[in-house]
Amino acid sequence: MKNITVIGAGTMGNGIAHTFAQSGFKVNLADISQAALEKGLKTITTNLDRIIAKGNLTEAQKQETLANITTFTSVAEAVKNADLIVEAATENLGLKLKIFQEMDENAPEHCILSTNTSSISITKIASATQRPQKVIGMHFMNPVPIMKLVEIIKGYSTSSETFDAVFQMSKTLGKVPVEVNDYPGFVANRILMPMINEAIETLYNGVAGVQEIDTVMKLGMAHPMGPLQLADFIGLDVCLAILNVMYDGFKNPKYAPNPLLVNMVTAGKLGVKSGEGFYDYSESKKAEKVAKMFLK
Repeated sequence: MKNITVIGAGTMGNGIAHTFAQSGFKVNLADISQAALEKGLKTITTNLDRIIAKGNLTEAQKQETLANITTFTSVAEAVKNADLIVEAATENLGLKLKIFQEMDENAPEHCILSTNTSSISITKIASATQRPQKVIGMHFMNPVPIMKLVEIIKGYSTSSETFDAVFQMSKTLGKVPVEVNDYPGFVANRILMPMINEAIETLYNGVAGVQEIDTVMKLGMAHPMGPLQLADFIGLDVCLAILNVMYDGFKNPKYAPNPLLVNMVTAGKLGVKSGEGFYDYSESKKAEKVAKMFLK
């Protein structure tokens, strides 16, 4: 597999494109929004500059990585020569089914169709195609260029040949692939999201404040990031979508999203990407922090 197509230029999509391109693959990055593509390329460039600053990449390698990426606003054009496609669109079943149908209709017969879904059934996604044996989950972790884990999720019809090819491909990227079966939330989010939801429940019930809850988990459980800060980083809308998938899939009240999470998403407070979630990430807040540094 030499030609890779990534569908979606958002946080996960541009990170996946970056990772493949830096590993020497030719990458077609597709998004319906030209602005999203430009923003994605800017993010990739910024992240490559950070790697250079740490002494782990040269300017020439950065230019080679960027040269490996070609952008498209047409899925049909982006996938026509692909050996592997990684779909990284919004966590919405209807949208993913539509994209997979379009991918299936336009990609070569040998092409493997993968999804970076956090929780949606691979079997259900594969049902939108005529090649369910070639549909698989590749759940990367954020930030993709840094995090080693990739959950490799087999659907009901995923062939052993498809699984083996994607498993080995993940190793080529310097990742650590882990085999997972097709159940709501898989492994990572089936364990992580109830913890985040319980942290929100703890806040909702007035047991402790945001910073206090995160401090307990960081210092007491050795987590690098508290659950509320992590929720902001993931995106509260994404957390809500995953919890809803698990609640619908298991019909178990322990997966029901907390009302505070639902209200925050409804109000547009989505975390880092919206500038506010459980913490304030607005420009004015950043300026305030800088001012305090100089006043010390």
